[in-house]
Amino acid sequence: MDKKNLTLALIASALITVLVIPTIANLPLPESIASLGTIGVAIILGILSFVGYLTAEFLGGWVGLFKQLGRFAIVGVLNTIVDFAVLNVLIKAFNITGGFTIDLFKGMSFVVAVINSYYWNKYWTFQVEKKTRSEFLEFIGVSLIGFGLNVGAFHTIVNIIDPISGIAPGVWANLGALAGTIIGLIWNFLGYKLIVFKKAS
Repeated sequence: MDKKNLTLALIASALITVLVIPTIANLPLPESIASLGTIGVAIILGILSFVGYLTAEFLGGWVGLFKQLGRFAIVGVLNTIVDFAVLNVLIKAFNITGGFTIDLFKGMSFVVAVINSYYWNKYWTFQVEKKTRSEFLEFIGVSLIGFGLNVGAFHTIVNIIDPISGIAPGVWANLGALAGTIIGLIWNFLGYKLIVFKKAS
């Protein structure tokens, strides 16, 4: 494991720790977790992200793809945290948890996360130094499909499906965001690896 990758993984983990705070603060956590405090939970999530990266690096000693998956995973967690942070700041600031406006908020949070994603994935996950004319357009194309899958799943859960078992609207919005994120991450890894950054992978 080289120093550059270790440093970037530490930076990503630190960003995860800081940026997860607005989401944690906006959710009613179970008492056992809430007792750790917002900062305590944020630190634990940052540490777990870093440990997950180290595990993937270790497994990469046997199967090289794990190293790339480890970088993509920690970048994916960071992108998810960026997405959720922007969404939760907007939910808190405007006190809106449904309707067209929440879709607009989710779209805005996704755009911020995808810009973050481009730079981290280009220069770290797939380690592409040169930029081709089509690369950014391909990235945007793959990301727009991911955006459609992400926001589509979010909209379906939040605005079409009623909250299960009386789940609070803010929690339901975050569950919808999580479902959208998972679907989007799967598509994005395949699209970035096989289309956008294929020469480097």
